[in-house]
Amino acid sequence: MRERYFHAGSLLPLQVSAGFLPNFEVKDSKEGFVFRADLPGVAEKDLQVQLTDNRLSISGKREAEKTEQNETYYASERSYGSFTRTFTLPEGVDTDKAHAELKNGVLTIALPRRPEAQPRKVNVVSK
Repeated sequence: MRERYFHAGSLLPLQVSAGFLPNFEVKDSKEGFVFRADLPGVAEKDLQVQLTDNRLSISGKREAEKTEQNETYYASERSYGSFTRTFTLPEGVDTDKAHAELKNGVLTIALPRRPEAQPRKVNVVSK
């Protein structure tokens, strides 16, 4: 089991602990933030997404496949086990409108910005 801690800051992982460590991508856009994780072989029932205050936690597990006693493996590089990733969210995220979807082994979590936190254009008037 590995654990890593990073300096506190917007969208940086706070804690990583895993036997199976999925890759994440975090995108910032005008509308909000999108988190994507490659989770091949992880079932929806084995996945948990939680929002607590300004923290997003994703945890789950990938089960090892059953093997027969008479099977011979010449290589086994696939990893299995549990993982947890925790991210600190910046101010202005509308956690009430968060949406998560698991499709084709990719978890996508959309976290929109609150309307008052969205950038808006300020007109400049010359006099």
